[in-house]
Amino acid sequence: MRIDKFLKVSRILKRRTVAQEACDSQKVNVNGRPAKPSTAVKEGDVVEIFYASSTFRVRVVKIKETVKKEEAVSLYEVLP
Repeated sequence: MRIDKFLKVSRILKRRTVAQEACDSQKVNVNGRPAKPSTAVKEGDVVEIFYASSTFRVRVVKIKETVKKEEAVSLYEVLP
């Protein structure tokens, strides 16, 4: 699955266009490398999102095309 779609489906970022803009601004890394919106993610990958004052790190647990709002957090685990 593409990183921009994963960020939207998992509800880490609200919209896919926001995820694409974050990738274009090099604010998203996958396994330590800058990610383009089309970068493929799979189970076990570590995704980092850089905000103004902090970094949000998650590990991809599951890949699904669609999930309910309540199940979105089951797609990833937050890393320290």
